[in-house]
Amino acid sequence: MTDTLLSNFREAYRNLTFLPLIEEEEINKFKVKYGTKVIEELQQLIEDSYQQNSKVILAGHRGCGKSTLLAELKRQLDATYFVTFFSISDLIEMSDVNHINILFAIAVNLMEEAEKQSIKIKNSTKENFYQWFAEHTQTNIDEYKAELETGFNFNGLFAWIKGVLKTNSTIRDEIKIKFERRISELVNNINQIATVISVNCDKPILVIIDDIDKIDIDLAKDIFQAHIKALFQPNFNIVMTIPIAALREVSLVATLQTETNDQIVQMPVSKLYQKGERNQPNAQPNPTVKAELIAILNKRIQRNLIEQEALEKIVIESGGVLRELIRITNECCRICLRLVRREPQNQDIKINLDILDEAINKLSLDFDSRIGVKDYEILKETYENFKPNDPKEQQFLDLLHGLYILEYRNHELWYDVHPIVVKVLQQKNII
Repeated sequence: MTDTLLSNFREAYRNLTFLPLIEEEEINKFKVKYGTKVIEELQQLIEDSYQQNSKVILAGHRGCGKSTLLAELKRQLDATYFVTFFSISDLIEMSDVNHINILFAIAVNLMEEAEKQSIKIKNSTKENFYQWFAEHTQTNIDEYKAELETGFNFNGLFAWIKGVLKTNSTIRDEIKIKFERRISELVNNINQIATVISVNCDKPILVIIDDIDKIDIDLAKDIFQAHIKALFQPNFNIVMTIPIAALREVSLVATLQTETNDQIVQMPVSKLYQKGERNQPNAQPNPTVKAELIAILNKRIQRNLIEQEALEKIVIESGGVLRELIRITNECCRICLRLVRREPQNQDIKINLDILDEAINKLSLDFDSRIGVKDYEILKETYENFKPNDPKEQQFLDLLHGLYILEYRNHELWYDVHPIVVKVLQQKNII
């Protein structure tokens, strides 16, 4: 029985790793209906584009489900578009992301996806492309030439190139230096690759780039303001993410609106409460939103492993953010796994309010360890007035980026403090 309890909690713990639902097995196991309106909005902007050259920005809190949503968008459009979907973090160190290596990553992933889909491209054309990649990543392609005519599978080559981009900062620097003054050459090659693929598969091109929203705000400003024209030069549809805090920068948003034709989509946090409701006596969360979040957990943890009261409280403590919903429950499973080992004869271990309180205390200490006096002032102001004194202040933007503060939207834009951070403020008698 203990072994069964251990294995059940272990399975739940593994299920509660916050990763996007991309593989078919994961989708079948965990998928629930979520973010439908955002997918519809993205799909409309892409499919109704006259020149099939849309540039669309998706913003939202880290962990609100953007990656899973973008993977679903790919699945829905695969039949009518040649779609390549990748995370920039799989190719480039996040601290080293810039407009040039984003463009180079697009080129690599277009060719890799063409290989995966067995798109028929003339060998001479393919060889020219491969030589171009080889030149700029110091790859010796001669060893592949002899096999090219016999239909050599170049997926291994592209896996190698992606590994170089990820681990070799010298190559990344050389690519940046080489193309900083020759950006048109890079874009021209990308457009040639896209055109050849599009003609041979008879589909328009869609590139979806995930995880750019995880870069620092200053880096986002540099990419999306100083170099946005270069980034948006490719002649095909591109969807990419951006940090939500970046959309508080007036000049940056103005640039994005101009360059994307105002095609900025924001994925909202699920609103458990309307503005001001959370402090009212006997406030009740929105039953539809609550049911959606519970459904997500029910797909990942067996119901006999968690008490209903604890399940509902986890939903409230998440603030409506999927990442936090998963993170809190995952921490509870870690505690239970230790308990099962410590008390092997105890058959009744499950996630209850006591275990949840222990998990919340651990997470609150994590939040508290990274902020200081000025942060507390901003959090207090936001908690009391549903907005900060200055929404453009860098410390507020950092708190927004770090999920200390959550942004909500209905008929107006307003902010609230993460429920776990609220407990920190209460313990310190700040609120």
